[in-house]
Amino acid sequence: MKKKILITGCGGYLGSYLIPFLLKKNYLIQGYDIGFFKECNLFENKNLSDQINLKDAKDIKLEDLQNCDVVVHLAGISNDPLNKLTSAKVYDPTREYTLNIAKMCKSLNKKFIFASSCSVFGAAKTENYLTEMSETSPQTGYSLNKLQIEEDLTLISDLKFSPICLRFATIFGVSSRIRFDVVINMLVGMALTQGEIKLNSNGEAWRPHLYIEDACAAILHFIEYEKKNRNGKVSIINIGRNDNNIKIIDVAKIIQELVPGTKIKFINNSNENSKEQLFTDRKIKEGHDSRTYKVLFDLSENEFGFKCKYTVRDGISEMIENFSKFKFDDKIFKFKGFYRLQYLENLHEKNLIDDNLKWKT
Repeated sequence: MKKKILITGCGGYLGSYLIPFLLKKNYLIQGYDIGFFKECNLFENKNLSDQINLKDAKDIKLEDLQNCDVVVHLAGISNDPLNKLTSAKVYDPTREYTLNIAKMCKSLNKKFIFASSCSVFGAAKTENYLTEMSETSPQTGYSLNKLQIEEDLTLISDLKFSPICLRFATIFGVSSRIRFDVVINMLVGMALTQGEIKLNSNGEAWRPHLYIEDACAAILHFIEYEKKNRNGKVSIINIGRNDNNIKIIDVAKIIQELVPGTKIKFINNSNENSKEQLFTDRKIKEGHDSRTYKVLFDLSENEFGFKCKYTVRDGISEMIENFSKFKFDDKIFKFKGFYRLQYLENLHEKNLIDDNLKWKT
């Protein structure tokens, strides 16, 4: 009998791809999502609407988890804090409800998989490749939150409960609730709709990249992974490919090759940045991105038997092919719903969500 998988935060970028991915493998899916991005659809995804229950992760109770076999925890805020809210106001509740859900999984003997991030490495102090044991240096509230949750899960792990923390590289690729505020998606969108890639940094920052199909394949692998836990410790695993550690400028050049005629432009001055608010990364200062790191992904293959399939070039090629299947234009690319921070700020400014990031109606 196939396992029943409960996915929190299933209505976002990754979850909207993961649900149909797991359904094709004949898993039973139970999904919870607060519904912030229910109107942010690139294309229809009936699998998503059929599987989602509108519920805030803060409100998940023990009885909600009793009938599942595995909890995949995607819920969280994936951006900078909103303009009018502090980082603590945004991220502390995420830490609290994640620990609560994990403790309930422990009491019910359920497997718990947490979507963490390689962004915990932040501004690396070395040019060497970083392993799971390397020093972390989170540069944002988001990445600090991921690291704090990993630490919380470590404290509650034991011989009977060993949570799995998948430190994903920066995910890219097409989903029905796509984000264009992640680097490769944004650059591909620019190339296809404007014929020009605009970089608001010098492009010299190193990043590890992960195609969305591989991210979902990793989750599936660890759903099915049944070996004994690692001496009662939490399993923290970098997910990606070593050869997908690529500078941003070199990603732009790959896209330039795959979309002939594309130009690369740097928008470092403030006047140009002010005109490109959707595309401006608030963490980049004076054309410099302090977040630069290269990550080693050997542990996932050598100890856990998982290997990613897609190179960055492969993933971008598939993205371009997917976009060609429907009318993808500048209007779609610039829809605010595909830029999570700006969309959440819009909901907040319109008084639709409160300072606790809960619906007012």
